[in-house]
Amino acid sequence: MEKAKKISVEQCCIYYQIETSFMQQLDEHGLIELKRSGKKAFITYEQLSDLEKFIRMHYDMEINLEGIEAITHLLNRMHRLQQEIKKLENELGR
Repeated sequence: MEKAKKISVEQCCIYYQIETSFMQQLDEHGLIELKRSGKKAFITYEQLSDLEKFIRMHYDMEINLEGIEAITHLLNRMHRLQQEIKKLENELGR
């Protein structure tokens, strides 16, 4: 099994010019999953697009973490419903 590529939280925060506390809060709210190795925390490359989305919502649109959590939940729900609609349309032979 291939190891997931990851970047340290410190490096990520420097690159995106954000506080480490923001990433820790995203982790606490279940929006991203930080991996820990000793005292260091890491984020996988696969989660970077979500992180960028959360950064834009929080810093550019001034949405708090609870709002980001609600928006993410609704977008995920909408995506699941769209998939269900496609599945049902395929079953009907459209």
